[in-house]
Amino acid sequence: MSGSSIPGIIGESAAIRHVAALVRVAAASDVTVLIEGETGTGKELVARAVAALGTRRDRPVVAINCGALPESMLDAELFGHRHGAFTGASGDRRGLLESADGGTLFLDEITSMSPGFQARLLRVLESGEIRPVGCDRVRRVDLRVLVASNLRLEDCVARGDLRSDLYYRLNVFPIVLPPLRERREDIPSLVTAFLDAVRRTSPAAPTAVSGAALEQLLRGEYPGNVRQLKNEIARAAVLAAGCERIEVAHLSANAPAGRFRPAVCAAPLAIAERRGAAIAELERQMIREALESHGYNVSRAAAALRLSRFGLRKRMHRLGLTVGRSLVGCGTTLSVAGTAS
Repeated sequence: MSGSSIPGIIGESAAIRHVAALVRVAAASDVTVLIEGETGTGKELVARAVAALGTRRDRPVVAINCGALPESMLDAELFGHRHGAFTGASGDRRGLLESADGGTLFLDEITSMSPGFQARLLRVLESGEIRPVGCDRVRRVDLRVLVASNLRLEDCVARGDLRSDLYYRLNVFPIVLPPLRERREDIPSLVTAFLDAVRRTSPAAPTAVSGAALEQLLRGEYPGNVRQLKNEIARAAVLAAGCERIEVAHLSANAPAGRFRPAVCAAPLAIAERRGAAIAELERQMIREALESHGYNVSRAAAALRLSRFGLRKRMHRLGLTVGRSLVGCGTTLSVAGTAS
């Protein structure tokens, strides 16, 4: 599914391959990684990929969304507390910083912290020392730190929302994730992966996406990026349950208050040609997988794809796919446009 060969990262585009290369480099050391990108681009997936491939892969990975808690709770969550430190502190509790000792700490929405709390975090990053709430003793931790933000930290520093010294401490190894609109060629692979995930829990979901529906998906603006596309496929699969394919009618563009917004085509002919190639490749991939999983039996593969045998043969002919017997070893081969694959 992915040319990146990185867990959780799907795509063949130059942009996503560049991200994958940076992930591999970052994973080879304990350097602090700053992951920036719009909402829904997969920042946590990238952080977990760095941790999974890194030298601390067998140690704990602790993640926290800094914007999800009020600062008083965030303080206790990160640093821990002693019995009686505040109302409701009925016992000693280790914080996430201490729980991640020896492993990896992932801090999402880092810019939501107040300047005072940013100073406390900076001290941890520079000295490895933490002081739980209500404790008079300092403890040391050894952490690999990964941080993420849907805002450009440089802009946050300019606005005064982020301390410049913390910015320079975090901006050691930046990875910027591209929005989905800048890697549309990855949409067919993402659609296939999301639909496969739906089918694992909903067997009645469609096995494919029609060419017209995929073309519409390729035109989307996606302000919510990959997360929006994932939700779009999940929603369409529910509406299309029991059908052979997801059709245009199942997409939210056709709902009265649909949030799917087609993009304006600057070069319609060239883009249409690329879309046509992407659609054809997606169909080839689905047919290949069905044939391989059913021993190259066209009838069984057609049934799995919810097509007639004639319908599958017709599509295979259009896509240049043929199934034949190899003269060497008498094995079955699948060829594309006359070339064995």
